Amino acid sequence: MGEETTWFDLLPGVKNLELFAKHYFGRDHAAIAMFPSAFSISHVLAVFCVLIFACLGAFAFSAATKNGGREQIVPPSRLSLRNLFEMFTDAVMSVATGVMGEENARRFLPLIGTLAVFIFFSNCFALIPGFAPPTATLKTNVALALTVFVLTHVYGVAANGLGYFKKFLGHAPIYLAPLMIPIEIVSHLARPLSLSLRLLGNMAADHKVVAAFFGLVPLFVPVPFLILGVLVVIIQTMVFCLLSMVYIQGAVEPEHGDDHGEGHHAHGAHH
Repeated sequence: MGEETTWFDLLPGVKNLELFAKHYFGRDHAAIAMFPSAFSISHVLAVFCVLIFACLGAFAFSAATKNGGREQIVPPSRLSLRNLFEMFTDAVMSVATGVMGEENARRFLPLIGTLAVFIFFSNCFALIPGFAPPTATLKTNVALALTVFVLTHVYGVAANGLGYFKKFLGHAPIYLAPLMIPIEIVSHLARPLSLSLRLLGNMAADHKVVAAFFGLVPLFVPVPFLILGVLVVIIQTMVFCLLSMVYIQGAVEPEHGDDHGEGHHAHGAHH
């Protein structure tokens, strides 16, 4: 998917910087020549904007609460950057608690919250004419999905030890292992692909629709599509984060057999 022209391209020196970067990041080797490089400095600048905004929100919250007292507990009455990030974090925590339980929600809030902030504000670029959302490119989404994929298994092994790999049996009898293990492996490998393509397809399509109507009739007509775009931005953030929470929760929870064994040992100790 090629990159489109954005407002970033009007900045002085951007084109020269992009040509310089393509010299090092462009895919020109024979083995991968069939996949031409879509590297664009505009995409990198959009990601930087999201990261800078997220850092400003974190610094605003830290500065408002570091002195303690009433300001640390009670947010200001007027809308501010601190309020925005507090409401956003509360919403993520509320959803995570319902999916993972309060203990795991608190434990994994830094990861899920970071994903939610980055994806949501990246998606918001789709609503601004002249900008392209970073999540409308496969490279960004693959990086996010692979992060979730790797950490899911890291957390699973950390929580259950080598017993984590029993989950690849799919709770089936041991004699079905030659059948179930390949199925489970394919299922796990499909997760990052599904996360990446779902986010890419929805955000790219929404961005193209909004941009097309802005190009045809820039006044009033695009408003309904912008409203639908806001829903797409929110829903796609929720879907990615919800699936990430489900994957992580499934990895860290103990096997049912372990639960029964613990209950049996506790019953025996009681007697």
